Amino acid sequence: MGKTRTTDLVWAREEDQEWADTVHVRLAFDHDVPVGLAEEVLAEAHQMVHEAGLPAQEVLGAPEAYASAVAAERVSEEYRARADARGLTPGESLCAAFGTLGFVGFVLCALYWIEDGLWVTGSWASAAGCATVVAAVSLVALAFVARGAGRVRGMWGFVAGAVCAVAGGSAVAATAPAERLFEVPVPVLMAGCVAWTVGAYAFPEAVLDRRLAPRPPADDEQWLARLEGLLRGRHAMPAAEARGHVREARQHLGGADGERAEDAFGDVEVYAMRLADGPRKRQRLARNKMYRAAAVAVVFGVLAVDEALEAGPSSGWVACYVGASSAWLWTLIAEWRKAR
Repeated sequence: MGKTRTTDLVWAREEDQEWADTVHVRLAFDHDVPVGLAEEVLAEAHQMVHEAGLPAQEVLGAPEAYASAVAAERVSEEYRARADARGLTPGESLCAAFGTLGFVGFVLCALYWIEDGLWVTGSWASAAGCATVVAAVSLVALAFVARGAGRVRGMWGFVAGAVCAVAGGSAVAATAPAERLFEVPVPVLMAGCVAWTVGAYAFPEAVLDRRLAPRPPADDEQWLARLEGLLRGRHAMPAAEARGHVREARQHLGGADGERAEDAFGDVEVYAMRLADGPRKRQRLARNKMYRAAAVAVVFGVLAVDEALEAGPSSGWVACYVGASSAWLWTLIAEWRKAR
């Protein structure tokens, strides 16, 4: 059957259109199905509903349950195993991280325009400070991408690089000349942020996934090390629990008659996903989101205090930072409730 866009389908009833929209959203956001599968599934559902002459929910069931059944039946384990706890592959995470960085830069430029005027005055000190922030945020984003790829050591390497960037950049910014070097209109910076964001989201994610994918394990020890990295990084499993699974796998291989890990357990990414699935998955993911929300809330809180001490409590930036910190604190509380 040829691919049909969901916008080309005409449903006989308004309730059927709502059913189809719900299925499409659930497949895209809850199950992260391959591109084109949602359109193909809805085209088939449309034909079945049309032939039955009954509402879609009576023919195919609740939209959430139908989306889950389709994902379980038509999305392979190999495809699902590539995604991290947020449903993103390493390539998608990298594009999303740098796209978000560009969007945040655009928002900050707009706020600067409102608060401080049209022109941005630059100096060697301010240029060093901006470069430090961009480098540190980029390295932290790469650390999360490495974690999602199951490369725990690589994650800590990027974190160490971010710390060094902050330390070195701060030293340069503190000693660099502060006299005016150039002036740039804010719309030019905003256009640069837009170009950065569009470029990040337009970059082929499959290319990044291939580049970020590690080499296949050459022996059982590499297979087991890869398993631990995937459980701790991609699936946000506590280190003790992940090492327990690795220990059980090693004991099984020790008792087998020369059986290789891949022959005994299959593909390491699929096996890690199977171990991570279960009743504790929701709690584990909520705890992971809670830690992330706490970290971001603290960062915005520190920025608010620093701006209040430098420019006074009446500064518009203080209100922005306090609002952002409060939003992330609300997220923290919501995820804490889920983690309980």
